[in-house]
Amino acid sequence: MSGNLSGRGLADLQGVLHFLQEQRQVVRVTTPVNLEHELAGVASKFDGGKPVLFSAVQKREFPVLAGLYWNREVLARIFDVPVEKLPFYFADMVSQWQQTPVPPVVVESGAAQEVVATTGSLLSELPIPTSGTQEGGPYITAAVVICNDPDTGMRNASIMRFMVTGPDRLTCQMDIGRHLRDYYERAERRGEPLPVTINCGVGPAVHIAAVVPANAAPMDTDELGIASALLGEPLKLVRAKTVPVEAVADSQFVIEGEILPQVREPEGPAAEVTGYYAQKADRWVCRVKAITRRRNPVWHHIMPGREVHNAVGLMAEASIFRTVQRLVPALKGVVLTYGGCGFYHAVIQLNKQVEGIQRNAIMATFAAFPPLKMVTAVDDDVNIYDPRDVEWALATRMWPDRDLIVIPAALGHELNPTTDGGLGAKLGIDATAPVPRPDRFQRMQFQPVSLAEYQFEE
Repeated sequence: MSGNLSGRGLADLQGVLHFLQEQRQVVRVTTPVNLEHELAGVASKFDGGKPVLFSAVQKREFPVLAGLYWNREVLARIFDVPVEKLPFYFADMVSQWQQTPVPPVVVESGAAQEVVATTGSLLSELPIPTSGTQEGGPYITAAVVICNDPDTGMRNASIMRFMVTGPDRLTCQMDIGRHLRDYYERAERRGEPLPVTINCGVGPAVHIAAVVPANAAPMDTDELGIASALLGEPLKLVRAKTVPVEAVADSQFVIEGEILPQVREPEGPAAEVTGYYAQKADRWVCRVKAITRRRNPVWHHIMPGREVHNAVGLMAEASIFRTVQRLVPALKGVVLTYGGCGFYHAVIQLNKQVEGIQRNAIMATFAAFPPLKMVTAVDDDVNIYDPRDVEWALATRMWPDRDLIVIPAALGHELNPTTDGGLGAKLGIDATAPVPRPDRFQRMQFQPVSLAEYQFEE
Protein backbone atom coordinates (compact mmCIF):
# COMPACT_ATOMS: atom_id res chain seq x y z
CA MET A 1 0.00 0.00 0.00
CA SER A 2 3.02 2.34 0.13
CA GLY A 3 2.72 5.25 -2.27
CA ASN A 4 -1.01 5.53 -1.60
CA LEU A 5 -1.50 7.58 1.54
CA SER A 6 -4.95 8.70 0.42
CA GLY A 7 -6.13 5.13 0.01
CA ARG A 8 -5.03 4.41 3.59
CA GLY A 9 -6.73 7.49 5.02
CA LEU A 10 -3.42 9.27 5.68
CA ALA A 11 -3.70 12.20 3.29
CA ASP A 12 -4.05 14.82 6.01
CA LEU A 13 -2.78 15.43 9.52
CA GLN A 14 -6.04 14.37 11.14
CA GLY A 15 -5.90 10.99 9.40
CA VAL A 16 -2.27 10.49 10.37
CA LEU A 17 -2.98 11.36 14.00
CA HIS A 18 -5.91 8.92 14.11
CA PHE A 19 -3.74 6.18 12.58
CA LEU A 20 -0.94 6.71 15.09
CA GLN A 21 -3.38 6.74 17.99
CA GLU A 22 -4.75 3.40 16.82
CA GLN A 23 -1.18 2.10 16.64
CA ARG A 24 -0.53 3.39 20.18
CA GLN A 25 2.20 5.61 18.81
CA VAL A 26 1.13 8.91 20.37
CA VAL A 27 1.81 10.31 23.84
CA ARG A 28 -1.15 12.42 25.03
CA VAL A 29 -0.43 15.19 27.54
CA THR A 30 -3.63 16.22 29.31
CA THR A 31 -2.10 18.54 31.93
CA PRO A 32 -2.53 22.18 30.84
CA VAL A 33 0.73 23.64 29.48
CA ASN A 34 1.89 27.14 28.68
CA LEU A 35 2.89 27.90 25.09
CA GLU A 36 5.87 29.96 26.23
CA HIS A 37 8.69 27.45 26.84
CA GLU A 38 6.72 24.89 28.87
CA LEU A 39 5.15 23.01 25.96
CA ALA A 40 8.50 22.62 24.22
CA GLY A 41 10.19 21.69 27.48
CA VAL A 42 7.73 18.83 27.99
CA ALA A 43 7.94 17.75 24.34
CA SER A 44 11.75 17.65 24.49
CA LYS A 45 11.55 14.86 27.08
CA PHE A 46 10.09 12.61 24.38
CA ASP A 47 12.54 13.63 21.62
CA GLY A 48 13.14 10.72 19.26
CA GLY A 49 10.22 8.65 20.61
CA LYS A 50 6.50 8.85 19.95
CA PRO A 51 4.85 12.09 18.79
CA VAL A 52 3.25 14.15 21.58
CA LEU A 53 -0.28 15.58 21.50
CA PHE A 54 -0.97 18.41 23.94
CA SER A 55 -4.74 18.39 24.39
CA ALA A 56 -4.88 21.21 26.96
CA VAL A 57 -3.03 24.40 25.99
CA GLN A 58 -3.48 27.34 28.32
CA LYS A 59 -5.44 30.29 26.88
CA ARG A 60 -5.93 28.54 23.55
CA GLU A 61 -8.74 26.48 22.11
CA PHE A 62 -6.78 24.12 19.88
CA PRO A 63 -4.48 21.16 20.64
CA VAL A 64 -0.83 21.04 19.54
CA LEU A 65 1.01 18.08 17.98
CA ALA A 66 4.81 17.93 18.29
CA GLY A 67 7.39 15.35 17.30
CA LEU A 68 5.67 13.88 14.24
CA TYR A 69 8.95 13.66 12.30
CA TRP A 70 11.51 12.93 14.99
CA ASN A 71 11.31 9.11 14.82
CA ARG A 72 12.05 7.29 11.56
CA GLU A 73 10.26 4.17 12.80
CA VAL A 74 7.05 6.17 13.13
CA LEU A 75 7.52 7.67 9.66
CA ALA A 76 8.09 4.19 8.25
CA ARG A 77 4.73 3.11 9.68
CA ILE A 78 3.02 6.07 8.06
CA PHE A 79 4.53 5.41 4.64
CA ASP A 80 4.33 1.61 5.02
CA VAL A 81 7.95 0.90 4.08
CA PRO A 82 10.90 -0.62 6.01
CA VAL A 83 12.72 2.07 7.94
CA GLU A 84 16.05 1.44 6.18
CA LYS A 85 14.30 1.91 2.81
CA LEU A 86 12.60 5.19 3.72
CA PRO A 87 15.14 7.57 2.07
CA PHE A 88 15.13 5.47 -1.10
CA TYR A 89 11.34 5.34 -1.15
CA PHE A 90 11.17 9.13 -1.11
CA ALA A 91 13.82 9.30 -3.84
CA ASP A 92 11.81 6.82 -5.94
CA MET A 93 8.69 8.96 -5.54
CA VAL A 94 10.63 12.01 -6.73
CA SER A 95 11.87 10.02 -9.74
CA GLN A 96 8.32 8.87 -10.49
CA TRP A 97 7.14 12.48 -10.38
CA GLN A 98 9.99 13.59 -12.66
CA GLN A 99 9.06 10.95 -15.25
CA THR A 100 5.25 11.11 -15.03
CA PRO A 101 4.22 14.24 -13.13
CA VAL A 102 0.69 14.43 -11.73
CA PRO A 103 -0.05 18.09 -11.03
CA PRO A 104 -2.27 19.21 -8.15
CA VAL A 105 -5.89 20.08 -8.86
CA VAL A 106 -7.72 23.19 -7.67
CA VAL A 107 -11.09 22.40 -6.11
CA GLU A 108 -13.92 24.73 -5.11
CA SER A 109 -13.83 24.10 -1.37
CA GLY A 110 -11.82 22.31 1.29
CA ALA A 111 -11.73 21.67 5.02
CA ALA A 112 -9.02 24.32 5.39
CA GLN A 113 -11.65 27.02 4.75
CA GLU A 114 -14.46 25.87 7.02
CA VAL A 115 -13.86 28.96 9.21
CA VAL A 116 -12.66 32.27 7.71
CA ALA A 117 -11.34 35.34 9.58
CA THR A 118 -10.23 38.52 7.81
CA THR A 119 -10.45 41.05 10.65
CA GLY A 120 -9.36 41.33 14.27
CA SER A 121 -6.23 40.06 15.99
CA LEU A 122 -5.75 37.34 13.45
CA LEU A 123 -2.77 35.54 15.01
CA SER A 124 -3.76 35.87 18.65
CA GLU A 125 -5.96 32.75 18.77
CA LEU A 126 -3.36 30.41 17.27
CA PRO A 127 -1.48 28.08 19.67
CA ILE A 128 2.01 29.01 18.48
CA PRO A 129 4.75 27.86 20.90
CA THR A 130 7.98 29.57 21.89
CA SER A 131 10.49 26.69 22.08
CA GLY A 132 13.92 27.98 23.11
CA THR A 133 14.21 29.94 26.34
CA GLN A 134 16.04 32.74 24.51
CA GLU A 135 13.90 32.81 21.35
CA GLY A 136 12.59 36.19 20.27
CA GLY A 137 8.94 35.11 20.33
CA PRO A 138 6.46 32.47 19.20
CA TYR A 139 7.57 30.66 16.02
CA ILE A 140 5.63 28.95 13.24
CA THR A 141 7.96 26.07 12.38
CA ALA A 142 6.01 23.41 10.45
CA ALA A 143 4.17 25.46 7.83
CA VAL A 144 4.51 24.91 4.09
CA VAL A 145 4.71 28.21 2.20
CA ILE A 146 3.16 28.31 -1.27
CA CYS A 147 3.83 31.18 -3.65
CA ASN A 148 3.90 31.81 -7.39
CA ASP A 149 6.81 32.83 -9.61
CA PRO A 150 6.07 36.52 -10.37
CA ASP A 151 7.05 36.01 -14.02
CA THR A 152 5.79 32.53 -14.92
CA GLY A 153 3.18 31.82 -12.26
CA MET A 154 4.84 28.47 -11.40
CA ARG A 155 4.06 27.34 -7.85
CA ASN A 156 6.75 26.79 -5.26
CA ALA A 157 6.49 25.05 -1.90
CA SER A 158 9.01 25.43 0.91
CA ILE A 159 9.36 25.52 4.68
CA MET A 160 10.68 28.53 6.54
CA ARG A 161 10.44 29.98 10.03
CA PHE A 162 8.06 32.80 10.97
CA MET A 163 8.19 34.77 14.22
CA VAL A 164 5.00 36.40 15.44
CA THR A 165 5.60 40.12 16.04
CA GLY A 166 2.04 41.47 16.10
CA PRO A 167 -1.62 40.54 15.68
CA ASP A 168 -1.25 40.51 11.90
CA ARG A 169 2.53 40.59 11.41
CA LEU A 170 5.28 38.01 11.01
CA THR A 171 9.01 38.29 10.42
CA CYS A 172 10.70 35.50 8.51
CA GLN A 173 13.98 34.07 7.23
CA MET A 174 14.58 33.42 3.52
CA ASP A 175 17.77 31.48 2.82
CA ILE A 176 20.10 32.43 -0.01
CA GLY A 177 19.63 30.25 -3.09
CA ARG A 178 16.07 29.18 -2.31
CA HIS A 179 13.40 29.55 -5.00
CA LEU A 180 11.23 31.56 -2.59
CA ARG A 181 14.04 34.10 -2.11
CA ASP A 182 14.42 34.42 -5.87
CA TYR A 183 10.68 34.97 -6.32
CA TYR A 184 10.65 37.63 -3.60
CA GLU A 185 13.66 39.53 -4.93
CA ARG A 186 12.16 39.76 -8.40
CA ALA A 187 8.85 41.02 -6.96
CA GLU A 188 10.70 43.47 -4.68
CA ARG A 189 12.61 44.98 -7.60
CA ARG A 190 9.20 45.90 -9.05
CA GLY A 191 8.08 47.37 -5.74
CA GLU A 192 5.49 44.60 -5.36
CA PRO A 193 4.72 42.32 -2.39
CA LEU A 194 4.96 38.55 -2.80
CA PRO A 195 1.60 36.90 -1.98
CA VAL A 196 1.85 33.65 -0.01
CA THR A 197 -0.23 31.08 1.77
CA ILE A 198 1.28 29.66 4.95
CA ASN A 199 -0.19 26.18 5.28
CA CYS A 200 -0.07 25.01 8.90
CA GLY A 201 -0.75 21.38 9.71
CA VAL A 202 -0.35 19.66 6.34
CA GLY A 203 -0.13 15.93 5.69
CA PRO A 204 3.28 14.25 5.43
CA ALA A 205 3.09 14.03 1.63
CA VAL A 206 2.98 17.83 1.32
CA HIS A 207 5.72 18.27 3.91
CA ILE A 208 8.05 15.87 2.07
CA ALA A 209 7.36 17.61 -1.25
CA ALA A 210 8.30 20.96 0.29
CA VAL A 211 11.76 19.79 1.45
CA VAL A 212 12.89 18.19 -1.83
CA PRO A 213 16.27 19.73 -2.81
CA ALA A 214 16.26 22.32 -5.57
CA ASN A 215 18.44 20.14 -7.82
CA ALA A 216 15.68 17.50 -7.87
CA ALA A 217 12.84 20.01 -8.32
CA PRO A 218 14.02 22.87 -10.59
CA MET A 219 12.35 26.27 -10.56
CA ASP A 220 10.30 25.54 -13.69
CA THR A 221 8.51 22.57 -12.07
CA ASP A 222 5.62 22.37 -9.60
CA GLU A 223 7.10 20.31 -6.78
CA LEU A 224 3.69 19.89 -5.16
CA GLY A 225 3.23 17.15 -7.74
CA ILE A 226 5.58 15.07 -5.58
CA ALA A 227 2.83 15.07 -2.96
CA SER A 228 0.50 13.62 -5.61
CA ALA A 229 2.93 10.72 -6.13
CA LEU A 230 3.00 10.01 -2.39
CA LEU A 231 -0.76 10.36 -2.03
CA GLY A 232 -1.61 8.11 -4.98
CA GLU A 233 -3.90 10.82 -6.38
CA PRO A 234 -3.66 14.52 -7.30
CA LEU A 235 -3.10 16.84 -4.36
CA LYS A 236 -6.12 19.08 -3.80
CA LEU A 237 -5.67 22.83 -3.52
CA VAL A 238 -8.15 25.67 -2.95
CA ARG A 239 -7.99 29.31 -3.97
CA ALA A 240 -7.10 31.63 -1.11
CA LYS A 241 -9.69 34.19 -0.03
CA THR A 242 -7.52 37.34 -0.08
CA VAL A 243 -4.36 36.60 -2.11
CA PRO A 244 -3.91 35.17 -5.64
CA VAL A 245 -2.24 31.95 -4.43
CA GLU A 246 -3.58 28.46 -3.75
CA ALA A 247 -3.60 26.69 -0.40
CA VAL A 248 -3.60 23.01 0.57
CA ALA A 249 -7.27 22.06 0.80
CA ASP A 250 -6.93 19.82 3.86
CA SER A 251 -4.57 22.01 5.92
CA GLN A 252 -5.47 22.56 9.54
CA PHE A 253 -4.90 26.33 9.24
CA VAL A 254 -4.00 28.63 6.34
CA ILE A 255 -2.46 32.05 6.94
CA GLU A 256 -2.90 34.27 3.89
CA GLY A 257 -0.48 37.15 3.54
CA GLU A 258 2.09 39.03 1.53
CA ILE A 259 5.81 39.50 2.09
CA LEU A 260 6.35 43.25 1.85
CA PRO A 261 8.91 44.91 -0.44
CA GLN A 262 11.64 47.12 1.03
CA VAL A 263 10.57 46.37 4.61
CA ARG A 264 12.80 44.73 7.21
CA GLU A 265 12.04 44.31 10.91
CA PRO A 266 13.75 42.47 13.80
CA GLU A 267 13.57 38.67 13.76
CA GLY A 268 15.17 36.26 16.23
CA PRO A 269 16.93 34.87 18.10
CA ALA A 270 15.60 31.61 16.67
CA ALA A 271 16.45 27.99 17.57
CA GLU A 272 17.99 26.50 14.42
CA VAL A 273 19.05 23.18 12.90
CA THR A 274 22.51 23.52 14.44
CA GLY A 275 21.21 23.47 18.01
CA TYR A 276 22.29 27.10 18.38
CA TYR A 277 20.30 30.31 18.02
CA ALA A 278 20.20 32.24 14.76
CA GLN A 279 20.92 35.74 16.03
CA LYS A 280 18.51 38.63 15.95
CA ALA A 281 18.65 40.75 12.80
CA ASP A 282 16.41 42.80 10.54
CA ARG A 283 14.68 40.37 8.19
CA TRP A 284 11.65 40.12 5.91
CA VAL A 285 8.10 40.98 6.96
CA CYS A 286 4.84 39.21 6.12
CA ARG A 287 1.55 41.08 6.63
CA VAL A 288 -1.31 38.71 7.40
CA LYS A 289 -4.55 39.40 5.51
CA ALA A 290 -6.69 36.42 6.55
CA ILE A 291 -6.65 33.14 8.43
CA THR A 292 -8.80 30.18 7.48
CA ARG A 293 -9.03 26.89 9.34
CA ARG A 294 -10.92 23.70 10.00
CA ARG A 295 -13.70 23.71 12.57
CA ASN A 296 -11.67 21.46 14.88
CA PRO A 297 -8.02 21.86 13.86
CA VAL A 298 -4.77 20.62 15.36
CA TRP A 299 -1.72 22.90 15.38
CA HIS A 300 1.50 21.22 14.19
CA HIS A 301 4.80 22.29 15.74
CA ILE A 302 8.23 21.05 14.67
CA MET A 303 10.76 20.99 17.49
CA PRO A 304 14.40 21.99 16.96
CA GLY A 305 16.48 18.79 16.81
CA ARG A 306 15.80 15.39 15.28
CA GLU A 307 12.67 16.48 13.44
CA VAL A 308 14.62 18.99 11.40
CA HIS A 309 17.52 16.56 10.99
CA ASN A 310 15.19 13.89 9.57
CA ALA A 311 13.55 16.36 7.22
CA VAL A 312 16.95 17.08 5.69
CA GLY A 313 18.56 13.65 6.04
CA LEU A 314 15.74 11.56 4.62
CA MET A 315 15.77 13.52 1.37
CA ALA A 316 19.56 13.86 1.11
CA GLU A 317 20.76 10.33 2.02
CA ALA A 318 19.36 8.61 -1.06
CA SER A 319 20.58 11.43 -3.30
CA ILE A 320 24.10 11.16 -1.87
CA PHE A 321 24.05 7.36 -2.15
CA ARG A 322 23.02 7.30 -5.79
CA THR A 323 25.45 10.04 -6.79
CA VAL A 324 28.45 8.51 -5.03
CA GLN A 325 27.72 4.88 -5.92
CA ARG A 326 27.91 5.75 -9.61
CA LEU A 327 31.51 6.76 -8.96
CA VAL A 328 32.32 4.26 -6.20
CA PRO A 329 30.31 1.02 -6.64
CA ALA A 330 31.70 -0.29 -3.33
CA LEU A 331 29.38 2.11 -1.45
CA LYS A 332 26.72 0.20 0.51
CA GLY A 333 25.03 2.83 2.68
CA VAL A 334 24.88 6.47 3.79
CA VAL A 335 23.42 8.06 6.89
CA LEU A 336 23.38 11.72 7.92
CA THR A 337 23.74 11.54 11.67
CA TYR A 338 21.55 13.19 14.30
CA GLY A 339 24.67 14.44 16.07
CA GLY A 340 25.70 16.05 12.80
CA CYS A 341 22.38 17.94 12.65
CA GLY A 342 21.30 15.97 9.56
CA PHE A 343 23.51 18.37 7.59
CA TYR A 344 27.12 18.20 8.65
CA HIS A 345 28.26 14.60 9.26
CA ALA A 346 27.79 11.64 6.90
CA VAL A 347 28.78 8.08 7.75
CA ILE A 348 29.35 5.98 4.64
CA GLN A 349 29.55 2.18 4.52
CA LEU A 350 31.84 0.42 2.03
CA ASN A 351 32.53 -3.09 0.82
CA LYS A 352 36.20 -2.28 0.61
CA GLN A 353 38.05 -4.64 -1.71
CA VAL A 354 40.95 -2.41 -2.66
CA GLU A 355 42.95 0.10 -0.63
CA GLY A 356 42.32 3.77 -1.36
CA ILE A 357 38.72 3.44 -2.53
CA GLN A 358 37.56 4.79 0.84
CA ARG A 359 39.30 8.10 0.17
CA ASN A 360 37.67 8.36 -3.25
CA ALA A 361 34.30 7.75 -1.58
CA ILE A 362 34.92 10.40 1.08
CA MET A 363 35.79 13.04 -1.51
CA ALA A 364 32.81 12.10 -3.69
CA THR A 365 30.48 12.40 -0.69
CA PHE A 366 31.66 15.93 0.05
CA ALA A 367 31.03 16.83 -3.60
CA ALA A 368 27.57 15.23 -3.57
CA PHE A 369 26.37 17.25 -0.54
CA PRO A 370 28.31 20.49 -0.05
CA PRO A 371 26.86 21.39 3.42
CA LEU A 372 28.81 18.46 4.92
CA LYS A 373 31.64 19.23 7.31
CA MET A 374 32.63 15.63 8.14
CA VAL A 375 32.53 12.27 6.35
CA THR A 376 33.42 9.04 8.18
CA ALA A 377 34.04 5.90 6.11
CA VAL A 378 33.50 2.46 7.70
CA ASP A 379 33.44 -1.15 6.51
CA ASP A 380 30.26 -3.09 5.76
CA ASP A 381 30.48 -5.02 9.05
CA VAL A 382 29.74 -1.75 10.89
CA ASN A 383 26.13 -0.69 11.53
CA ILE A 384 26.05 2.91 10.34
CA TYR A 385 22.72 3.48 12.14
CA ASP A 386 24.31 2.66 15.52
CA PRO A 387 26.54 5.49 16.83
CA ARG A 388 28.19 3.05 19.24
CA ASP A 389 29.25 0.80 16.37
CA VAL A 390 30.60 3.76 14.40
CA GLU A 391 32.58 4.91 17.43
CA TRP A 392 33.93 1.35 17.76
CA ALA A 393 35.27 1.60 14.21
CA LEU A 394 36.83 4.98 14.97
CA ALA A 395 38.47 3.63 18.12
CA THR A 396 39.83 0.40 16.61
CA ARG A 397 40.39 1.03 12.86
CA MET A 398 41.51 4.64 12.51
CA TRP A 399 45.12 5.86 12.74
CA PRO A 400 44.93 9.57 13.63
CA ASP A 401 48.31 10.30 12.05
CA ARG A 402 47.37 8.94 8.61
CA ASP A 403 43.61 8.50 8.33
CA LEU A 404 42.46 12.11 8.67
CA ILE A 405 41.83 14.15 5.52
CA VAL A 406 41.61 17.91 6.08
CA ILE A 407 40.28 20.12 3.28
CA PRO A 408 40.80 23.82 4.10
CA ALA A 409 38.68 26.75 2.92
CA ALA A 410 35.89 24.73 1.31
CA LEU A 411 32.30 25.85 0.76
CA GLY A 412 29.97 24.51 3.46
CA HIS A 413 26.77 25.70 5.14
CA GLU A 414 26.33 29.27 6.31
CA LEU A 415 24.40 28.32 9.47
CA ASN A 416 27.32 26.28 10.83
CA PRO A 417 29.07 28.59 13.33
CA THR A 418 32.46 27.06 12.44
CA THR A 419 32.28 28.59 8.97
CA ASP A 420 32.85 32.16 7.89
CA GLY A 421 29.78 32.88 5.79
CA GLY A 422 29.77 29.23 4.69
CA LEU A 423 33.53 28.93 4.06
CA GLY A 424 35.36 26.51 6.34
CA ALA A 425 37.44 23.35 6.65
CA LYS A 426 36.13 19.83 6.06
CA LEU A 427 37.31 16.59 7.70
CA GLY A 428 37.31 13.12 6.19
CA ILE A 429 37.92 10.16 8.52
CA ASP A 430 39.01 6.75 7.28
CA ALA A 431 37.78 4.22 9.87
CA THR A 432 38.10 1.17 7.62
CA ALA A 433 40.28 -1.88 8.21
CA PRO A 434 43.30 -2.52 5.95
CA VAL A 435 42.98 -4.60 2.75
CA PRO A 436 43.75 -7.45 2.75
CA ARG A 437 42.35 -7.63 6.28
CA PRO A 438 44.83 -8.96 8.88
CA ASP A 439 43.59 -11.43 11.48
CA ARG A 440 43.72 -8.80 14.21
CA PHE A 441 40.97 -6.86 12.37
CA GLN A 442 38.60 -9.84 12.00
CA ARG A 443 35.51 -8.95 13.98
CA MET A 444 34.05 -11.37 16.51
CA GLN A 445 30.78 -12.94 15.36
CA PHE A 446 28.00 -15.01 16.87
CA GLN A 447 26.25 -17.97 15.33
CA PRO A 448 23.12 -16.81 13.46
CA VAL A 449 19.91 -18.03 15.15
CA SER A 450 16.18 -17.35 14.99
CA LEU A 451 14.44 -16.80 18.33
CA ALA A 452 11.28 -18.23 16.79
CA GLU A 453 12.84 -21.67 17.24
CA TYR A 454 13.26 -21.24 21.01
CA GLN A 455 10.99 -21.17 24.03
CA PHE A 456 11.70 -18.52 26.65
CA GLU A 457 9.97 -16.31 29.17
CA GLU A 458 10.26 -12.56 29.75
